[in-house]
Amino acid sequence: MRKRRHSPPPDSPPEAALQGDSWQVVRIRAGDVADVIRLDHRVTGLAKPDYWRDMFERYGRRRLGERMFLVAKTVGPGTLPDVLGFIVGEVRAWEFGSAPCGWVLALSVEPQARLRGIGKALLGALAAEFKKAGVNKMRTMVARDNQLHLLFFRSEEMMAGPYIELEKELD
Repeated sequence: MRKRRHSPPPDSPPEAALQGDSWQVVRIRAGDVADVIRLDHRVTGLAKPDYWRDMFERYGRRRLGERMFLVAKTVGPGTLPDVLGFIVGEVRAWEFGSAPCGWVLALSVEPQARLRGIGKALLGALAAEFKKAGVNKMRTMVARDNQLHLLFFRSEEMMAGPYIELEKELD
């Protein structure tokens, strides 16, 4: 996978913690998992270390042509964590008649590093991986009350698709 390097745009609002920091989107490595666990805990308030270790095993080590786990990592000295964001996705096919498509399973960006293009770059890198895998459509599922994710995905030209999610409480 081609590494993409980014620096904050010159017209970005100043923020001392970001000055001088640059980053790149790469495939996750074992050494990045602890940073992903910490980032997810900060953002969600839930500690899920076993979940993220399992996600790394499934999406960061196996069937890499159809499963992707990417991270935005800092390059060079700076005051931010090494992992500024992550995205997980996979190519799925034929569930309920759906042709092969890419699914975004998880996306998170360090709160103090948001509005710097990191989420956009992660989604773009994942889309490029999906295209390389031969699919031309990308999907995700977002909670109705998660305005942050809804606004982000809509800003990336994603919209409601032809499927409806259904669920049932299991007593």
